[in-house]
Amino acid sequence: MSQQVQEPYAHYIAGEFVDRSGDGETFESVNPATGESLGEFQRGTPEDVERAVEAAESAFEEWRSLSYIDRAEYLWEIYHELKERHEELGRVVTKECGKEISEGKADVTEAWHMVEWAAGDARHPKGDVVPSEIPAKDAYMRRKPRGVVGCITPWNFPVAIPFWHMAVALVEGNTVVWKPAEQTPMCGQIIAEMFDSTGIPEGVFNMVQGFGDAGAAIVDSDVDTVLFTGSAEVGHEVARKVAEQPGTLAACEMGGKNGIVVTENADLDVAVHSAVMSSFKTTGQRCVSSERLIVHEDVYDEFKQRFVEVAEGISVGDPLDEDTFMGPAIEPEHVEKIRKYNDLAREEATEVLVDRTELDDSEIPEGHEGGNWVGPFVYEVEYDDEGEQRSIREEVFGPHVALMKYSGDIERAVEIHNDTPYGLAGAVISEDYRQINYYRDRAEVGLSYGNLPCIGAEVQLPFGGVKKSGNGYPSAREVIEAVTERTAWTLNNSKEIQMAQGLSADIKTQED
Repeated sequence: MSQQVQEPYAHYIAGEFVDRSGDGETFESVNPATGESLGEFQRGTPEDVERAVEAAESAFEEWRSLSYIDRAEYLWEIYHELKERHEELGRVVTKECGKEISEGKADVTEAWHMVEWAAGDARHPKGDVVPSEIPAKDAYMRRKPRGVVGCITPWNFPVAIPFWHMAVALVEGNTVVWKPAEQTPMCGQIIAEMFDSTGIPEGVFNMVQGFGDAGAAIVDSDVDTVLFTGSAEVGHEVARKVAEQPGTLAACEMGGKNGIVVTENADLDVAVHSAVMSSFKTTGQRCVSSERLIVHEDVYDEFKQRFVEVAEGISVGDPLDEDTFMGPAIEPEHVEKIRKYNDLAREEATEVLVDRTELDDSEIPEGHEGGNWVGPFVYEVEYDDEGEQRSIREEVFGPHVALMKYSGDIERAVEIHNDTPYGLAGAVISEDYRQINYYRDRAEVGLSYGNLPCIGAEVQLPFGGVKKSGNGYPSAREVIEAVTERTAWTLNNSKEIQMAQGLSADIKTQED
């Protein structure tokens, strides 16, 4: 790196690592598997955010004046560094957010895929030529950057999602102020060092570490676009505040209460595998994790027996161990939230099928007693059309899974599937293409999967939901809509003025 930074780690503003404003309050990054400290970081203040926004505003005109290709060159350097440091950074991700090592490395892979997509897009055609009614006119669309983009990202994908937001925003000519999640500041520090090593112009990229008050300061500032990925509660507050600020846009991708429909025509090998992946990867701490399994009565008993058997044996342990399937929860407060929802489910369930909420001491790896451990929880519940059951409608964000039996056809399954305020992701498992197509056309989700887990994103596809799950797609090609403005241009190539729709262009005076 071009600059050695000592603890407590500082913010990155206007091309340098700088100390926070005010009293020097700090916070720690804690390994959720062990409880050990990974580093000390300066906690950002609204004044730090203001400095970062001012730096981004000052850098905007110079940055937007560069070509797409010149802007992308800075991203290509980061692309190569992400690839070269894949193993190392994957371990950092796993240590800081607790997901098992293959997921930690996949997080870094997804980041370089996103950078590759954004930087490669710099050489792709831009704009649309539109036919005009008037032969002498050229009509076309052009895009221009909106200005300063504020990025607020979550802890569960601490390398990938920041690049979902920032790579496209930067290549399109915007400058950035970014707040990483307070649970994963070390990943934020490394990304800031990567940007610093590229020599990117001062103020184009800025990072302020901190908590929700720093994120709120970004939303309240003079940024032109806010890109947010996180909880529905915070995301809706972000969207509400931005709606009160004329000229500012927000694209928010939020949580889900995702479901998998297993029809009577399902391949149960595919169904069980998909359900286990969807429910327990990342310890259920993905916005697309499935907490509801909606299974047809004809295959319900066999599916339940097979799913429960796997859930009882899921390997929970040291996330750096390649034999681990499920690591710890992110923090003690989240373990407590999962426990409370498991208690609620016990009240609403017809039967609890797997209860590994409290893991046996023998299951906790040696030296990891200080980790945030919680195991799979699976329960059977009779679906209630009245909407009284909270456990099957409220997001838990953990390894908490409801099994529900349905009778009848695919229409009934999708009706149950849609009975939630969320609409992020879902899947249908069936060998009948008509059932798959019905689900495709009727499921109220932004991300849909057939005969697959309802997790897994490829960067070239939009990522976001409907209903309570989002008001935008802050990733890949769709984020371009949030960070640019489109202008419809019409150019007259004639010395005469002619109008569309038969509108007269004759100017008439009183003398006429």
